[in-house]
Amino acid sequence: MIWKFPTNQTVFIVLKSVCICVYLWIINMNSENLQTDLSVKAEIKLYYDLYVPKTAEKPAPLLVAVHGYGAHKRYMMHEARLIAPKNFVVASLQAPHQHFRETDGGFKTGFGWLTDYKSEESVALHHNFVLEVIKKLISDKIVDAEKIYLYGFSQACALNFRFAFTFSEILRGVIGACGGIPSDLETNKIYMATNADILYLYGSKDEFYPFEKFQNFEQKLKDYLPNFQAKSYEAKHEITDEMREDVRKWIVDNG
Repeated sequence: MIWKFPTNQTVFIVLKSVCICVYLWIINMNSENLQTDLSVKAEIKLYYDLYVPKTAEKPAPLLVAVHGYGAHKRYMMHEARLIAPKNFVVASLQAPHQHFRETDGGFKTGFGWLTDYKSEESVALHHNFVLEVIKKLISDKIVDAEKIYLYGFSQACALNFRFAFTFSEILRGVIGACGGIPSDLETNKIYMATNADILYLYGSKDEFYPFEKFQNFEQKLKDYLPNFQAKSYEAKHEITDEMREDVRKWIVDNG
């Protein structure tokens, strides 16, 4: 029998395995008293902007607008007022998680709703935010509880659908633009198909969602909801003038 020297690759694999074992041993030795994912309850303020037309008869219809990842309440207020009828009150909500995003003009502050880390907590926070704003505006006799619409772009789209399917009796209409749908649509036992009117819009050239994926989302919503409309556009991940015109007409027709 002829003994052969191990190859460099074999030596590397053995040394790597030894290093991993030593590392895990050290981590285990140092983590005997380690407790992870502990929590305490704290409080933050959630911010929104409110537009109440001077000529609107109260209680008035309400459009709750929810921005996408990296945006803010000012942007979504602008978008919402472009599509809201003149007699609508508009509330634009701002996501709680702030971060810096790079733009042509330097770094700007943007806001996001959730990541995949404990996302159920972020979903619950979004739901409570929407509920509390609606509750306050109804209590203040500013808006009509029977005429509440929810409008979301991009990241907010699936969140708003989750809200609509969880609180199925609250909304008169839901508008989702350029975003996904709940991944647990077919498995979440809490969801109920809302009778609210639903409008789903998306672009065929979206940079983040393949067109086929949007078509699949559309079919799932169509199968799930009784009052559903959808339309695709020659557009990227954006709200176009054509979309705005269609949304404005849809609100009037369904109001």
